[in-house]
Amino acid sequence: MRRLLVALLAAAFAAAPAAAAAKTPSIAKAPIRTVKAGQGKIGYRSVGKGRPLVMIMGLSGTMDAWAPSFVDALAKGRRVITFDNEGIRRSTHGKGAVTIRRMASNTASLIRALKLKRADVLGWSMGGMIAQSLARTHPKLVRRLVLCATAPGDAKGTLPAGDVLARLTGGTADAVGLFGLLFPPGQEAFGTAYAAQILRYPRLRPQASPALTSEQLGATAAWMIGQERSGLTPNKIRARTLVGGGEQDRLLPFPNQQHLAQVIPHARLVAYPDAAHGFLFQHAAEFVPEVARVLRGGRQRAPRALRPSSPAGGSARRWR
Repeated sequence: MRRLLVALLAAAFAAAPAAAAAKTPSIAKAPIRTVKAGQGKIGYRSVGKGRPLVMIMGLSGTMDAWAPSFVDALAKGRRVITFDNEGIRRSTHGKGAVTIRRMASNTASLIRALKLKRADVLGWSMGGMIAQSLARTHPKLVRRLVLCATAPGDAKGTLPAGDVLARLTGGTADAVGLFGLLFPPGQEAFGTAYAAQILRYPRLRPQASPALTSEQLGATAAWMIGQERSGLTPNKIRARTLVGGGEQDRLLPFPNQQHLAQVIPHARLVAYPDAAHGFLFQHAAEFVPEVARVLRGGRQRAPRALRPSSPAGGSARRWR
């Protein structure tokens, strides 16, 4: 299986020399810096200028797992910060168990250390859980919230598909297995394009160690079954929120996104019927403008009911 991933990455690398040669500022070219924060130090990258957007990575991922073109598109007109969660590369692993709330506290510490004041926050998968916890425990640090392919912590979420759950709980959450869940059958070309993107990072390291991944799995499980106090009340999140997901997601199924959009007071939902857990990369051309609209917009009333609408010529479905 690992040889399969290596072969896929090699093929993607051969197909994308032009992307690597781009001369415009890119997160892939930004050096990894460290700042005293969290459990000791946190490693981060930064690109762009303007109002800050902090991006929180998901299960087993490092900041090398963000597609550079996606980050760079978000960085037009704003500063984007990516970082490694606790225990990855230069980010210190503290004593005791890793929890969603502790990773949220680490993120809050990073925001303060970088003097970002009220930051916009985007979290993907487990990163979306961390973002929710951050918005509940440190509301004054979060201006706008973007939740991508994630799940609530109020014990009302939808668990992964049966075979996926067995793979995760059986200790086989390796890079190939998780990579294969990002894009649905028939969309393999997007997997190749995504692999080509992350190969732009020097000294690529897209995944955490197996031991840390196991710790993160425990933290995620505790969150989903309602054992993490900061996840119990998503209805008290006050930040204006965009919730996004792929309707074919088998890792954190789409009903999770519907639930979050329904209970978070100032939330809007956008969905992609032909996408899965990696919808934000597959549909970056559509999703980035959605994010930009929320980040620059004014107040938004909470929807009384989620009603889908499909604009002519678009592939996204929006709920208001």
